[in-house]
Amino acid sequence: MIEAQGEVFDLGYKHYDGPREGRMRARKAIWINGVRTALGIGRGWGSKVLPGLLFVAVMLPALVISLVASQVGLLAQGLPGHAGYYQMVSTLLIIFSAIIAPELLCPDRRDGVISLYLVRPLTTTDYLVGRWSAFLSVTLALVYLGQTVLFIGFVLAADEPGNYILDNWLNVPRFLLAGLVVAIFTTTIPLAVSSFTNRRAYAAAFVIGLFIISVPITGVLTICENSHGTQQGGLGSESGQCKPLTGKAAKWFALLNVGGVPIHVNDMIFPEENTSEFANLVDELPDVVPVAWYLLLTAGPGFVLWWRYRRIRI
Repeated sequence: MIEAQGEVFDLGYKHYDGPREGRMRARKAIWINGVRTALGIGRGWGSKVLPGLLFVAVMLPALVISLVASQVGLLAQGLPGHAGYYQMVSTLLIIFSAIIAPELLCPDRRDGVISLYLVRPLTTTDYLVGRWSAFLSVTLALVYLGQTVLFIGFVLAADEPGNYILDNWLNVPRFLLAGLVVAIFTTTIPLAVSSFTNRRAYAAAFVIGLFIISVPITGVLTICENSHGTQQGGLGSESGQCKPLTGKAAKWFALLNVGGVPIHVNDMIFPEENTSEFANLVDELPDVVPVAWYLLLTAGPGFVLWWRYRRIRI
């Protein structure tokens, strides 16, 4: 009779007795990794170029406006304020979001890393919230830093800084709210588009193309025609000298400018600085319309993003 023989080897495995942080720790790890990815931290120098250029480009208008205000005064005609600043940097944020947002989603699906993330107790919703909030945090940090520099510049340029703060302190919560409106919009749409492809270049090209193409389309539909039949501009019936080719429907077509959607809400928060393109036409609509349109173009892509990922199974 042959007896079975065996040996036990000590391979050094040890039982884990440390703290078990659970689901919240996994969510935090997704958020931290998303922030590092967006900023290019822990990667090659090439990944840091675009975030660095964006930081310079976002800060430059705030610094220039502050310097001009210190030389010519705060009441100088045509000097942009807090709302004008968002109008200036919104295009930069769109380009940045279109290029960087796919970096947070596409590689994980293409390389199969998503299956490693989506283990218990982490869910697809946890993963998406972590990625979305990470990119939103980076965008908010950029726009708020520029607005903070702008506000400090205005305070220092005022003849009586103390009185300026007392008279204009409400601008702080207003530019915080307006910045949140712009950041949520520019964060959600690129991420939603990225959920449809594993190619980062395709997602970036589609988002940039969407924003760029919507401008001339809106301009054609809202272009003015004066009494002599010649065409003028694309800002509608300015000063009553011409009327849009599409008539009374032009104010609705003005909403088709995708990049201007959050700016219309921004103009409502800062009505005294209402100078954005197509603003004259949108002003003819009830206030609830631009807000509802913004919510639709933000919540809609957000739902599509969640719907695409909820079908992912390990």
